[in-house]
Amino acid sequence: MLPLLCLALVLGTLAPSSYGLPNGAPVSVCDSMLPFHGGGIPPLTTKTPFVITPQSSVIGSGQTLQIDIESFPAKIVFKGYMIQARAADPPHSIVGRFENSDASAVKLIDCDGEGNTATHTSTSPKQDLTLEWIAPDNFVGDVVFNATIAQDYDKFWVGIPSDRVRVVASSTTIAPGTAPTRRPTTTTTVPPYRPPQTAAPMAADPIYDACGQSKGCFGFPEGCVDSKNCRAVVTIAVLGARYVFELKAGYNRPAYVAFGLSNDAKMGEDSVIECVPEQGTVNAYASWTTVGPYGSTRLGVPQNIFQVLEKSYNDGVIYCKLERDAVSTVKGQMFDLLNNKFHLLLAAGSSVESTNVNYHDIGRHVSGSPQSLAEVGPVQGSSKLLLRLHGAFMITAWIGTASLGILIARYFRQTWVGSQMCGKDQWFAWHRFLMVLTWALTVAGIVVIFVEIGGWSQVRNPHAILGIVTTVLCFLQPLGAFFRPHPGSSKRAIFNWLHWLGGNLAHVIAIVAIFFAVQLQKAELPEWMDFILVAFVAFHVFMHLIFSIFSWIQIGGCVSERRSGQRVTSFPMADMTPSRNSMSSSERKQDAAFSGFRKSMLFLYILIVLGLVIAMVVIIVLAPIEAAYNNIKEQIMN
Repeated sequence: MLPLLCLALVLGTLAPSSYGLPNGAPVSVCDSMLPFHGGGIPPLTTKTPFVITPQSSVIGSGQTLQIDIESFPAKIVFKGYMIQARAADPPHSIVGRFENSDASAVKLIDCDGEGNTATHTSTSPKQDLTLEWIAPDNFVGDVVFNATIAQDYDKFWVGIPSDRVRVVASSTTIAPGTAPTRRPTTTTTVPPYRPPQTAAPMAADPIYDACGQSKGCFGFPEGCVDSKNCRAVVTIAVLGARYVFELKAGYNRPAYVAFGLSNDAKMGEDSVIECVPEQGTVNAYASWTTVGPYGSTRLGVPQNIFQVLEKSYNDGVIYCKLERDAVSTVKGQMFDLLNNKFHLLLAAGSSVESTNVNYHDIGRHVSGSPQSLAEVGPVQGSSKLLLRLHGAFMITAWIGTASLGILIARYFRQTWVGSQMCGKDQWFAWHRFLMVLTWALTVAGIVVIFVEIGGWSQVRNPHAILGIVTTVLCFLQPLGAFFRPHPGSSKRAIFNWLHWLGGNLAHVIAIVAIFFAVQLQKAELPEWMDFILVAFVAFHVFMHLIFSIFSWIQIGGCVSERRSGQRVTSFPMADMTPSRNSMSSSERKQDAAFSGFRKSMLFLYILIVLGLVIAMVVIIVLAPIEAAYNNIKEQIMN
């Protein structure tokens, strides 16, 4: 039962709580107000029991207004919230600011304005809440309070609106009796709340104009320049001896966007220019990438090798346009844009420090081959064939062949009795074939990923170390099997236990490593792939339980009387000691009870696991699958 417990732990570690935001909403959701729950749990669109009630329908500019969050009519608790005041008329900007009247229940965040959004400090249950909002001094017009309320992790409403509140000049006399009547809200998606899909489409962005005609364009994910929806993009225009670059990034409110010139396709000893928003504007810096450990620094890098032409920072979108010197020397290396070819590096990340930018957790892309910057054709990214092969090999090995091989070895030793393949019992022949295939796929996967990366991964993710542990265990299994003692040896039981433990431990660690691979930015896998992996784990555990239950029934003697005392050895631990491994010749002449049922369940297992493996391999090969789908859709429409 150890593998089942380990797999259950996998499910436990990947429970939705790992995605929660117990300390309030981040600034990355200022515009959408959409929580990141489970990598894609949608908000409810049913009638919400919660109401947002301003204590007055008219307020003077600069005055304080109390806002109540409560349920109606029953007292229903909620765990999280996020609330803003937006102008009722376009462009529905966030206005005013909140007072932190209760630090234990209210946390203020800055969404392009100081303290203009309030959120929870913990997920402790709340029945009602009163907030204080201060109207802006120089604003006259209607505002609507929009809120996201999370009753539970997977039960939340986005964009719950209040009644309109009129903000008038402070000198205006406000008539008494302007408190609104409390009523339940019937919709959760009306203006001024701005859901993600109402944002200005990237297709209208002028940065993509003339791409491939008078300037080269390079962005990620792959193919985004054609669809004009890059998470980050750099363009290169050569005007005589002038080299003009444009950089833009707005996905997930980045803290920087940067491009570099490299003599190879790897990070290290590259000349980089960063665009970093600071105090409402964008500053540009020249920097240098380092190796051992990987990183970047501005120290000792000349800052006079470029001139900023334009820059802006609006709604979390960074844009800068600059001209770089045609010839410059950085860290003793000459970068001659006129005569030399370079790989382009493009990166965006969510954090910076005083003298450097941090890891490119939003994205990174490298051009496939060095090229002259004067070329205006499409800039292709580096091949991701080896990366895709690594993922496909590992999925096939540890979701497919290893899972099936372990299942056959544990439950099918007394099935197909009397039938042999290559001089071995059927179960052993298939087990050995599947595990040798697992070993070969794992070795191939490790080789191609080391060739792709060119060394040890610098990503802060346990995937790499878990993969190495899996590979080591995978190598030890056949070595141990080669030196296994004779069945009659007193040491055979020790070998059986170690072989069983090593194989199942490798299987569990490999599956956990695959879960962590989904989080790797370089893999470009959709977050919902976790659900496919969870489905596999649940199905795999379920099948083990089914087979184990029938094994226990047989071992317990429920069918032994009907089978003339035949002892069944299909229970997974039945042959771990020599004393339980002996069977009479009559016992070996016929299959164990429920043989037909086991064969049917095995056929079902093969079909479902094969379907899951094919689906996951397709997702890996086509990653990012959303971009692939959009490209196919556009081709069909055109």
